[in-house]
Amino acid sequence: MTVVAATLLVVTAAYAFSGTHLAGHFTDAGGVARGLDRYLGNASGTLFALILLNASIIGAASVTLATSYAFGDMFGIRHSLHRRLRDAKVFYLSFAGIVGVAAGIVLIPHAPLGLITTAVQALAGILLPSATVFLLLLCNDRAVLGPWVNRPWLNAVATVIVSTLLVLSLILMTTTVFPHVDVAVLLVVLGSALVVGLAVAGVLYGRALRDRPLPAVHAERRETWMMPPSVLLDRPPASRARTVTLYAMYVYLAMGVLMLLVKALQLGLHK
Repeated sequence: MTVVAATLLVVTAAYAFSGTHLAGHFTDAGGVARGLDRYLGNASGTLFALILLNASIIGAASVTLATSYAFGDMFGIRHSLHRRLRDAKVFYLSFAGIVGVAAGIVLIPHAPLGLITTAVQALAGILLPSATVFLLLLCNDRAVLGPWVNRPWLNAVATVIVSTLLVLSLILMTTTVFPHVDVAVLLVVLGSALVVGLAVAGVLYGRALRDRPLPAVHAERRETWMMPPSVLLDRPPASRARTVTLYAMYVYLAMGVLMLLVKALQLGLHK
């Protein structure tokens, strides 16, 4: 539903600003609302503001709550909306603190909200593939999921999806820093490298399954499986493939964030 709503907003804005001086010159959400108000009527600008307010409330509830829950899992503190304030003080304080910091940034006088929004979205595009890689590693951790770990065909599908996200993220990162790069040529080069890499990975994964076939999983074991507490889990074995993947992600994240910071500073100084 969120993706559909966002798509409708993009299509509406593209239709409203096509052929005008506002096309391709995003400033911030307020500028979009004023533009819709000018070219499509008062109702469209007001409706956009209400939709954006609703999205902000959802974001404040979901993103900040997820972050607070993650802090609770990492540091072993009580974290749940089902607990009272006095039973989970750190959880509620972190939740309120994150919301307060976000609100404080928005209320800074003359803050470049358009640049901040664009930078955050670009950063999300950079972080998404790496987060998905960690999720895929987790889905193959038998200590965590036991009989519910991914089957080989799921790993194959997930690898294709993650690799495609990585290519799209690299294109986003490159075009953000170097806007004059030919996107079509870049897509062909990265797509070709992706196909070759997936073919090699498929062959290696097939050999690994042939040498070490997965154990049979009984339905009753799945029904009774419970994940052990995170504090009781051992560190996963550092295999060669896992180590190479993690270090590749570290390098990718460091380069991506550094390039994004440089571009954001350039845009900020230019304005």
